[in-house]
Order: sequence, then C-alpha cells, then structure tokens
Amino acid sequence: MIKNSKLNNIYWTSIPKKYLNVPYFELLDGVEGILGQVPSDKEILVVCAKEGSSIMIADMLFEEGLDVAYLKGGMKAWSEHLEPIKVGNLKDGGEIYQFVRIGKGCLSYMVVSNGEAAIIDATRMTDIYTKFAEDINATIIHVFDTHLHADHISGGRAIAEKTNATYWLPPKDAIEVTYEYQPLEGGIDVTIGNTTINIHALYSPGHTIGSTSFVVDEKFLLSGDILFIDSIGRPDLAGKAEDWVTDLRESLYKRYRKLSEELIVLPAHFMIIDELNEDGSVSKKLGTLFEQNHGLNIEDENEFRKLVTENLPPQPNSYQEIRETNMGKISPDEEKQREMEIGPNRCAVR
Repeated sequence: MIKNSKLNNIYWTSIPKKYLNVPYFELLDGVEGILGQVPSDKEILVVCAKEGSSIMIADMLFEEGLDVAYLKGGMKAWSEHLEPIKVGNLKDGGEIYQFVRIGKGCLSYMVVSNGEAAIIDATRMTDIYTKFAEDINATIIHVFDTHLHADHISGGRAIAEKTNATYWLPPKDAIEVTYEYQPLEGGIDVTIGNTTINIHALYSPGHTIGSTSFVVDEKFLLSGDILFIDSIGRPDLAGKAEDWVTDLRESLYKRYRKLSEELIVLPAHFMIIDELNEDGSVSKKLGTLFEQNHGLNIEDENEFRKLVTENLPPQPNSYQEIRETNMGKISPDEEKQREMEIGPNRCAVR
C-alpha cells in the first residue's frame, strides 16, 4: 500500500535535492516513460496541487515496485503548513516559539510566560495558534502585528477577536483600517506573565512607515520586515521607496546599532532554505548580521539608496488586495485568500 507523507514528517533538511517535474496529463496512460529517470533505491515523494493526482501517480509507481509516498494535502497543504519550533527559554521560566511557514517563507511567534501568551505576526491559519496555546495551557492575551503586511493575510485580528485578546498595530500603518486596535508605539512595555516585551518604534519600512521591532526579555529582537538574515526590508510597496530610504537607513545603521549585539534576531520572513538553522528555525545574533549581512555594511549613503530603490524583486502577487484585506476594507473568502497569497514572499531587497 502506498503511504501518505504528512508535512510534519518531512523534515527541513530532508527536502529532496533532486526532483522531476512531469505534467500530470503526460502520465495518464502510465509511468513507464519516466521509470528510467526515477531512482529505484530511494523513497519517492509524489506531489501535486491538491493531493488527488499524486495518489494516482504514486499508486502507478508502487505497482512498478518503487518505494513511494504522496504528500497528503498537496501543495495547498504545504503552502499553509506551520511548524512550531521552540527557539529559546526566557529568564523567568517562559518560552518563545517560532512558527515556520516553510511553503511561503513567513515566520510568526508566540511568547509564553506563566500561563499567558502573546502572538506576533500571525498568518491566516489562526486555528494552529489557538490550538497550540490550548495544548500548552496558555491563554492568549495580546496579539501584535509589527506592520501592515502586504505579502500575506494577517490572522492577528481574527485571533484577537476569537480569544478576546488585545490587538496591537502601529498607528502610522493604521490610518485606513476599519476596525479598532491598540496603538503600537515606541516606549511601551507589555507584560506577558513574568516576561516583558519592550516595544521599539523603529519607523523604517520593510513594507511600511510604521514597522515596529520588539525586544523580548532583553534577549530576542523581533525585527519584523526591517531586517532579515540575508537581506534588509524593501520600502517600495506603498510607492514611497525614495521617501523612506532615509528612515530605513536610520533604523538599521543607527537605532539598531544602539542595541546589544548579543540579541538574537527573529525576522518575520526568510528568503531561501539556506537561512534555516539545523533545527529548522531562522535566527542569528545581531552582531553576526552586522558582520555578514551586506545590507548592513554599505558605508556610502548613495550606494545604499541605489541598492534599496533599484535592486528590488517584483512586487508580491495581489499585494494591494492583501493590504486592503489587512485594513479590513475587503473580506475575501478562504479560497480567494489562498489565491491572493500564491507565490513566494518578496519582502526583501536582493
């Protein structure tokens, strides 16, 4: 019998290095034509969009004597899968978890202390966060978005409504929102159990003018879309790259330089698999990024401006619709939201 391979059984480092991409309709009459291209001494994972086609092809390969499995839920499930990984302990017994959305490159967080929890930059798969909190006996009391997201639909407001938690959003990003929120401004300290979240209003855009960073327990720096492991945030998604470049440089080269280099940077996205650590998490010390991240080592301001305004990838799919959804202006159904998020995140300067 062929096996279904659930997502949490596919470990990051075991993602196959070799793949064969064959249109489904070419295999309707059988798999004989590709047998010479498929290794017989390794397990084969068959993947399609929603699962159905992969079951049929996996069954054909199984009949040919191959060790084969199919990805349960297909690429749809892969895109929406969140893997919670503990990234550290807090001083007074708390913990911080990173939720890795491997199929999209999104990173979100849960800070837990003394039975209370805060969620930062949640995706639209809200049940995963609430179920995880329930499993560890934590009550969600605060939900934050570091900025108004443009590449994926936030689940922050929905989680706050479901759990009666306080929802926080930078006011400079909230001018057009249609719902109530708590203004996320610099100098605020929010307590979760025995843990303090220090809010630093670093008004430098990854996507927005309100982008805000958090220091948690004087140990972790949640950088949102300002700073990534291998790059820095792009400032053009509201059409104001030229206006915001100075703010971006000010935050990265002055405000961040005042922080401890021992802080562990936890960004809101990653770009490539190489940024993942051995345990599947994404993090690096701030001091290491000062040494290794090219975006933090451009002395000439004009060169920096050129990098940030001219070296940009295509804008995310449906980014304006995503922004309007996150503002509360439109309410697309689940299938439409899934369609809007198709494609990789494009939050970084490359």
